[in-house]
Amino acid sequence: MATLQPVLLSGGSGTRLWPLSREAYPKQFLPLAGSDTMLQATWQRVADLADAAHALNGPIVVAGEDHRFLVAEQLRQIGAPTPAIVLEPLGRNTAPAIAAAALQALAGGEDALLLVLPSDHVVRDGEAFRAAVRQALPAAEAGALVTFGIVPDAPETGFGYIEAAAGEGVRKVLRFVEKPDAATAQRYLDDGGYYWNSGMFLLRASRYLDELQRFRPDIVAAVRAAFDAAARDGDFIRLDKVAFAACPSDSIDYAVMEKTDAACVLPVDIGWNDVGSWSALWEVSEQDADGNAHHGDVVSIDSRNSYAYARRLVALVGVDDLVVVETDDAVLVARKDRVQQVKDVVAQLKAEQRSQAVLHREVHRPWGSYDSIDMADGFQVKRIKVKPGARLSLQSHQRRAEHWVVVRGTARVTRGNDVFELFANQSTYIPIGAKHRLENPGQDMLELIEVQSGDYLGEDDIVRYEDVYGRS
Repeated sequence: MATLQPVLLSGGSGTRLWPLSREAYPKQFLPLAGSDTMLQATWQRVADLADAAHALNGPIVVAGEDHRFLVAEQLRQIGAPTPAIVLEPLGRNTAPAIAAAALQALAGGEDALLLVLPSDHVVRDGEAFRAAVRQALPAAEAGALVTFGIVPDAPETGFGYIEAAAGEGVRKVLRFVEKPDAATAQRYLDDGGYYWNSGMFLLRASRYLDELQRFRPDIVAAVRAAFDAAARDGDFIRLDKVAFAACPSDSIDYAVMEKTDAACVLPVDIGWNDVGSWSALWEVSEQDADGNAHHGDVVSIDSRNSYAYARRLVALVGVDDLVVVETDDAVLVARKDRVQQVKDVVAQLKAEQRSQAVLHREVHRPWGSYDSIDMADGFQVKRIKVKPGARLSLQSHQRRAEHWVVVRGTARVTRGNDVFELFANQSTYIPIGAKHRLENPGQDMLELIEVQSGDYLGEDDIVRYEDVYGRS
């Protein structure tokens, strides 16, 4: 029985979408096109692929170090099998990322077929996608490196194209084409035989490594060194930073697919969109009779063809062709045909060293998360969530005191030599310098409000004495 190994690529944020800090919180971790996040939807899309001829392994996720807890928690929420999470200390593009996933798959003793999927795409026809994967399996088993080409429905200039040989089903790739100008894209659409490059692949782990070794042995050597020296921490495989930093950055397209004679393509019509902008998200979202789409609490009056994403109530009145995005961090208002210029806003924020360009207000940790809901000179207020059974490190602070008020669940508190439990509407005080720990002994999420006070409130004012997560 051949084994199918899903590989979810979640290491980079891709096209900037979120106002305004996508490095910290990429689109794959957000519920943009439904109730599931895009990462969750990617796994749900493949979860039913197992059949009598092919077993389905749990996912290998290749992610950035900063996103490791988001990946683990979001897949846990939907009941996915425990993933192997390969952590990139820095981005090196898809060729090294897939090589690391291939090494992880082979380390389990199986030469699996890797189904490589970016975790930030929308596929509206999941059944057609699964049928396409099953159709491509024989070719991949025979040694082909199969990519999925999207049947174009417009002369799109924002995608690369694949020219395929004539025929049906899986066929040879004739060439990969860079993003064309409008006239060339129209010619591709008129001529037929050209497909959008989706960035999705089906290939055997060893076969990919063999072809990568042929054309880019430097990448294989660097990734293998980083993998062999990786630290294993539960489900996390932390690639060695020094070895991985020495790896050249290259895409699978440039490193392998454009050079190998084993490249094949299967044209598919699966309702695919890479959601590279808010206008693209408007296109794939359900729209009302006036062409408006929204996520969250939105009221629309006499408005047309607009998109709104809201945490609080957002009202659209008498507007056309707008994108309005309201979050805890920032508000974006843009014409739908100008939303790509959000990158110019981010460039200005970075030049001004504004925190909104790189930080998201809610920060995820292995034990849960915290959200800084208010701050001024001498104090900060956080909303803290601790997962069932989780505990923070035993720690102290030299320049701040903390007041904790439990609003939901049960808190077990260590303060000096005392250990006690607090319930909803109860509180305690942690003096400056006191050793303390917070735990959730219950089966439900613990939520509390923390008020910090002191002359310095930075996250680096912490001394850890014991930590189950290996931090110092």
